[in-house]
Amino acid sequence: MIRKRGAVPVVLMFLGACGGAPGDEAADAGKARIECALEGAEAFAPDCTVEEMSGVDGAVLVVGRSDVGYRRLQIATDGRGVVSADGSEPAKVAIVGDRLIEVAIGNDRYRLPANTRGAK
Repeated sequence: MIRKRGAVPVVLMFLGACGGAPGDEAADAGKARIECALEGAEAFAPDCTVEEMSGVDGAVLVVGRSDVGYRRLQIATDGRGVVSADGSEPAKVAIVGDRLIEVAIGNDRYRLPANTRGAK
């Protein structure tokens, strides 16, 4: 696993990324599925959803799992990738692969598709 910290000039790519597994609940319809490790779990699983919404300060991602809750992430335009839109805990962003970032907030981690070209 490649970990790069610091400024992360990424452009998150979600439009057209939808594609849930068979048996998804109706509430998850139209949302993209992503890998996550919630509540301190070691292993990632495709158990979370992500939905992009328009907010007052720009695009906001709502990520989470219906039985655990959700988090809101503001897409940053200053090279940080995303920041916590909830304000309670900061989001830590790391590039973990080609076109993939990992966002850690508290004991939860999410893997999000992103354009990491040119990132340091």
